[in-house]
Amino acid sequence: MKKVQSTCNYCALDCNMDFYVEDGRIVKVLPTKGYPVNDGFCCIKGLSLDRQQTVVKTSPLPRIRQADGSMKEVSWNEGFSHVADKLKELQEKYGKESVAGISTGQLTMEEFALFGHVMRNYLKTNVDGNTRLCMATAVVAHKQSYGFDAPGYTLKDLELSDTIVFVGANPVVAHPILWKRVRQNPDKKVIVIDPRKSETAMNADYWYPVKCRGDLRMFYILAGVLIDKGYVCEEYIEAHTEGYEEFKGFVKDYTLDRAEEMTGLSKEQILELAELIHSGKRVSFWWTMGVNQGYEAVRTAQSIINIALMTGNIGRPGTGANSITGQCNAMGSRAYSNTAVLYAGGDFTNPARRARVAEALGVDESVLAEKPTATYNQIIEGINEGRIKGLWILCTNPRHSWTNNETFASAVKKLELFVVQDIYDTIESAEECTVFFPVVPGIKKEGTYINLERRLSAMRPCLEKKENEITDYEAILGVGKALGMGSLLNGWETPRDCFELMKKCSKGMPCDITGITWEMLEDSHGIQWPFREGDALQEDERRLYGDGCFFTPSKKAQFKFEAPKENPLPVTEEFPYILNTGRGSVGQWHTQSRTSEVQFIGDVSAKEAYLYMNPDTAAASHIEENNWIKVHSANGQQAAFRVRISEQVRPGELYAPIHYIECNRLTPSIYDPYSKEPSYKATPVWFEKTEGGNAYAADKN
Repeated sequence: MKKVQSTCNYCALDCNMDFYVEDGRIVKVLPTKGYPVNDGFCCIKGLSLDRQQTVVKTSPLPRIRQADGSMKEVSWNEGFSHVADKLKELQEKYGKESVAGISTGQLTMEEFALFGHVMRNYLKTNVDGNTRLCMATAVVAHKQSYGFDAPGYTLKDLELSDTIVFVGANPVVAHPILWKRVRQNPDKKVIVIDPRKSETAMNADYWYPVKCRGDLRMFYILAGVLIDKGYVCEEYIEAHTEGYEEFKGFVKDYTLDRAEEMTGLSKEQILELAELIHSGKRVSFWWTMGVNQGYEAVRTAQSIINIALMTGNIGRPGTGANSITGQCNAMGSRAYSNTAVLYAGGDFTNPARRARVAEALGVDESVLAEKPTATYNQIIEGINEGRIKGLWILCTNPRHSWTNNETFASAVKKLELFVVQDIYDTIESAEECTVFFPVVPGIKKEGTYINLERRLSAMRPCLEKKENEITDYEAILGVGKALGMGSLLNGWETPRDCFELMKKCSKGMPCDITGITWEMLEDSHGIQWPFREGDALQEDERRLYGDGCFFTPSKKAQFKFEAPKENPLPVTEEFPYILNTGRGSVGQWHTQSRTSEVQFIGDVSAKEAYLYMNPDTAAASHIEENNWIKVHSANGQQAAFRVRISEQVRPGELYAPIHYIECNRLTPSIYDPYSKEPSYKATPVWFEKTEGGNAYAADKN
């Protein structure tokens, strides 16, 4: 029996797993003992990765839609040529930016890089990723505050912190391995700031139920209290930050007298929170989608960073303002996809950086993309406005996951080319595709993943591909060859070759990986960046900013702040309730493309869309458990849900899991102005009792 150590490609923890293979079958999956992230433990999703060896496809060959609407199976070469010819035809007819791509945080680093080379460098068009839906806010916050997208922590900090503050994060459900680290800490206080009494809040020592979108004002008020009480670290502020005096003057307008009105929290609660932070010796702040997915999310994330900076809780063991990433390789996408920044970071217009990347790739600088990509929302808007005629999506399901997802449904009907590349042809996004590229799952791929704490780990194939099966990398490479890229693909022949190119691109950057080899990652503990050529690996878990130096020109962190904006979609008399969204259960993942095939997860997951409603709200509307309601959104859409009555949500608020297509039918087309991340949270709605639901839309009842 052969054992292969590889990486779980679900969430951003990137647990390592041992796959036991015999006679071409995975017979057992066990979490890798001793691996720093999960050390012999994992969730049901990772344990179920062997189910993907039985992914049912009608054929491993691509299919092209015919004039009569049917899908015709063709050879891979014909599929590559068809897509390449159509991409060139559309660009010649409508312009370079008439085609676009959307990727995912679940590809390997090498697949991101190659897709960025084909689409961004060669075709000079736009590619964004579904990481825009979850991590763009943290990226911009890090870059503006720290000078680079460099979260400084290691997961070990959860075990070393005496005061752990979760903001808009629910790791009990969303990141159970992370929560295990919390449980292993015997001396901690756990504080949760969240509108909903989440599973994490139920396991916390303190829960502060801030009102939806009241968090930015709450942190400004909290900052003012800490300053007034002298609970700040003047020595750290002076030595390692800039902008504090301006911030200090700014927060004077955010007083305790306005706390309840602005935040839903009482004066006493905010004072208590300030005392808890002050009394902690090692305070860590952790945020995720509850912060990132808002209309002023970047400034909210930075309001958390500001608290950590002003109290000196950064760079030391057990401290930090720490973003919790969503997808397994969102970090790889952020740094190496050639979309928002050049490979390994840096501006597209920076002459020195362009020269360095061109040299690393062995190309003329004119080959490189010249500007950041159009953002996800701009791509979808461009399709609906008729400017974009071709779209290629990889391993993502925007018909389900895109905010206000009926806008995506409308968009795909206007496309002349719509390529869907995925493990499954059953995803909602594949229903209208003109070309379907079936690719293999991670258990048959090789490449590199970068987790939320900057750790590179290896994905290595557990099973051999069968006849006509190909990987995402091979599909992208096939189209690149069919486009006529020729010598521009020299050095890109395999994922391993691409890894070497990305190493060269990273030299001298904060995310430098020049000291890591392909072999070092195999059967290893993973390696956190930066790890430069000549470095010696002395610790499995390393943090940044311990020396107080950041990546800004001055080497100092920046206080970033701005007056809160008026809510673009406030609660009104017509839409008096707030719809919040998030995870449903540990076993469910995103749009359930993969997890729905796992019998255990399917057995314990609801088959129909549901939401949580407070007992008082239900009683006032004569709603009982399991009744159907039709929810009407301020975005003009409506959908049906079964009701689960729960005190986890407060009166006037509803909470719907994201795993059902109905959820994002209701979320609005509103975005943070800096990150362009959608505002999935706090949508104004009203509801009425109805007789039943529909898989897609209640208005068809």
